[in-house]
Amino acid sequence: MEIGRDIYLKKLIASKHNGMIKIVTGVRRCGKSYLLFNLFHDHLKACGVDDSHLVEVDLEDRRNKSLRDPDALLHYIDSRMADERMYYILIDEIQHVKEFEDVLNSYLKVGNADIYVTGSNSRFLSKDVLTEFRGRGDEIRVHPLCFREFMSVQQDNGLEKGMREYMTYGGLPQILTLSGRGKKEEYLKALFESAYLKDIKERHRIKNDANLDELIDVMASAIGSLTNPVKLQNTFKSVKNTGVSFEMIKNYLDILQDAFLLEKSVRYDIKGRKYIDTPAKYYFEDLGLRNARLNFRQADEGHLMENLLYNELRVRGFSVDVGEVVYNYKDAQGKSNRQRLEVDFVCNQGFKRYYIQSAFDMPTQAKVEQELNSLSRIKDNFQKMIIVGGLAPTYQNDEGVILMNVFDFLLNEDSLDKFF
Repeated sequence: MEIGRDIYLKKLIASKHNGMIKIVTGVRRCGKSYLLFNLFHDHLKACGVDDSHLVEVDLEDRRNKSLRDPDALLHYIDSRMADERMYYILIDEIQHVKEFEDVLNSYLKVGNADIYVTGSNSRFLSKDVLTEFRGRGDEIRVHPLCFREFMSVQQDNGLEKGMREYMTYGGLPQILTLSGRGKKEEYLKALFESAYLKDIKERHRIKNDANLDELIDVMASAIGSLTNPVKLQNTFKSVKNTGVSFEMIKNYLDILQDAFLLEKSVRYDIKGRKYIDTPAKYYFEDLGLRNARLNFRQADEGHLMENLLYNELRVRGFSVDVGEVVYNYKDAQGKSNRQRLEVDFVCNQGFKRYYIQSAFDMPTQAKVEQELNSLSRIKDNFQKMIIVGGLAPTYQNDEGVILMNVFDFLLNEDSLDKFF
């Protein structure tokens, strides 16, 4: 079974020979290594690159432990470069190498070295490290399988069954090789503990990890809800009966984002055209990992679909904010009131912008009007859309708002630009 990952392969191909260090990032087990060492490797071979000009190093392999030493890695790469033709240097999990910035920078001025590395945390994408690369670090962010990729090898199951599977077990590629509910749940639970949490705790030297565990559970229960460290601190006091400092909560949230487990979406005042940093929403990079954290007990389909749509929009390269529309009105008694209405997603990409609401179902006209309320009060000309669960036909209403079923949106990568 092979899944193409064309979204990312095209980006790698487009970045060849651009004089920059290509840094493939993403959460562990999302398919970075497969992308680089299988799909991109096959592309290079098809282009006529011979094995002697492919330098591939897997730093997670115990047999390559000696190459985690920066000088040993430099010596090994240099020893493989025997002529002036182009060499393609592919290194997996570069964060295992101390002073890896110096190693990579050593090849910036080597004209026949094209460098590609993977990493599973964002430390080497920090401002300081990018400064070390002198503006010559090119990030290619890889996500777990999107629904379209997932369904490319699940066509026999049907769309609705496929959606249930995806919303339950997520898009980590290994899931597709496992059969049966028990094996999938066991894999995800074990992966969360043995790969993600273990790595976080060791790398950040977290000893009192009970608070981190509690925070992850709280965040998993609150996807799609506005929150901030102060609210979370109050939750620990009132519900968990535990005193946790504001600074610790903020630090833990940063750590979870650094490990690509969570992403933060900040609020944007649409009429005022300004950002409101707090509160914000947090989404899980993979729904299967989120569900595993809660022992597959909390299946709020509305919030799960919202998280799924957020992830899809990020895969498509959009920056995604939470929209806020301030609505001033007078009640029946003539008293002035102010209402703050929410738009689930304000999606920006270059000159493009879309306003999107997520609605798992809209069984009544009142629900339809509720979803339309905030969109109808945005007076600019950017596209407005409600994405609805199920298989109801996609159409455009009299106000120009597109009501699109979730499958039309997810299965067509151009669905935001092509109206069905």
